[in-house]
Amino acid sequence: MAGSRWRKLAALALLSLLAACVRVIPETGGPTRPTPAPTPAPTPVAESAVALGVEVGPPVSSLELRQEDAAAALLSFHESCPKLTVRTDASGLTSPGDWRAACAAFATWPYAKAAQFFATYFETLRVGDGKAFATGYYEPEIAGSRAHLPGFDVPVYGLPDDLVRAAPGDAAPLANGTMPLGRYDETGKFVPYYDRTEIENGALAGRGLEIAWAADPVEFFFLQVQGSGMLRAPDGQIMRIGYAGQNGQTYTGIGGVMRERGLIGEGPGQYSGSMQGIMQYLREHPDEGRALMRENRSWVFFRELTTDGPLGALEVPVRAESSVAADPRFVPLGAPVWLELDRREANGLWIAQDTGGAIKGANRFDTFWGAGETARRVAGGMSGRGRALILVPKGTATRLGLK
Repeated sequence: MAGSRWRKLAALALLSLLAACVRVIPETGGPTRPTPAPTPAPTPVAESAVALGVEVGPPVSSLELRQEDAAAALLSFHESCPKLTVRTDASGLTSPGDWRAACAAFATWPYAKAAQFFATYFETLRVGDGKAFATGYYEPEIAGSRAHLPGFDVPVYGLPDDLVRAAPGDAAPLANGTMPLGRYDETGKFVPYYDRTEIENGALAGRGLEIAWAADPVEFFFLQVQGSGMLRAPDGQIMRIGYAGQNGQTYTGIGGVMRERGLIGEGPGQYSGSMQGIMQYLREHPDEGRALMRENRSWVFFRELTTDGPLGALEVPVRAESSVAADPRFVPLGAPVWLELDRREANGLWIAQDTGGAIKGANRFDTFWGAGETARRVAGGMSGRGRALILVPKGTATRLGLK
């Protein structure tokens, strides 16, 4: 019965993606995948939603929740439930047990009444001022091969075994209390791990860490930014890869650097600040472009995935137009999120299933658009502002003393 319900909901979600009236169209113990932000979010003044301040929002029934949108979100919510009902909520808003009633109800809930499901089991909270900023990400497909073929010379590295966290006393803890990532050199001293320039210059060569090879360094750079993707070999075979870890070096969004230097903008003759505009500049100025990419010292390591979609921070597949990345300090991972933005295609109900290196602060989101050229175009140009509401199990506001 569960399999049948799953197929029905999946089919309904697929129909919603094809309908013209619907939106057209990756925390597992280590650092999360970085995501670019055209406009950086303000540094949060608090370290959790509760510390920042929350207030009761409008009833879920008052939101203009489309049935098709709700059905796709319900499927993603269900996929999150095994993690949601056991993980610690860093936002301070909920506890694992709060979600169990809604998760259990999925088994018998009529899929044709998905919108009513959220109105029945959830209430809304506004975190801080509720003013939202959303970008987009997607699953790239680039030319790549398991074997080192002619023209495929960009190594795709798996996680190296000498990338470790410092033992207490060997380095200063990070601001969040965890020990930094790095390596122990030949003298036994803890040092930062190799940065992008060092890795590109061969610091990891000859160690057997290559799980695949990419053809285009610019495409691979942006696949690292997205955190997951697909490699298409010359014979048409597809290899899906996902985030395995990061070198511990600081992530720098090159779009911001380029804007500061006047390399991109809105004026005549300037390159646009979209991902497409940035890539155009990098290709037309290869030497300057290589230097720019190396200003992002962060390097992402990958693993092969056998799932039917890229994995988010919850270790469940993220779904096109249903999954959103958020800061887990302000949004419980697995929770529904309502976005009402000045970009209509991003309006509606999403499920927070992922995180991102640049997705920091309250009401900062990164919407996932799937794979393919349409997803690439929409995600690359996504920059929406408006308001956000977090959907939490009914009774949460009362427990937090808000009612």
